[in-house]
Amino acid sequence: MGPGISSVTTTVRRAVCAALVLMSGCAFAPSVNILGSFFPAWLISIVTGVVLTRQVFIATKIAPYLRPAGLVYPSLAALLIFAAWLVLFGN
Repeated sequence: MGPGISSVTTTVRRAVCAALVLMSGCAFAPSVNILGSFFPAWLISIVTGVVLTRQVFIATKIAPYLRPAGLVYPSLAALLIFAAWLVLFGN
């Protein structure tokens, strides 16, 4: 850096730039109108993913064979939540 710029000024500039980059994702928050109430899209994606996870385990009957369950269940739920987000709200 230049001779007149202190490390504090550099740190502040970097923090401001990082905050601006991170806040740019907050410009558009999709919401869905269901019976007159607006629900955030992420909530609908989570509910859809959890319901699909349960349906996958019921339909395939593989739940007793999946170990460790504490890792498999959340991983499959996360996969289906992100897939639901892309299918329902992806542009």
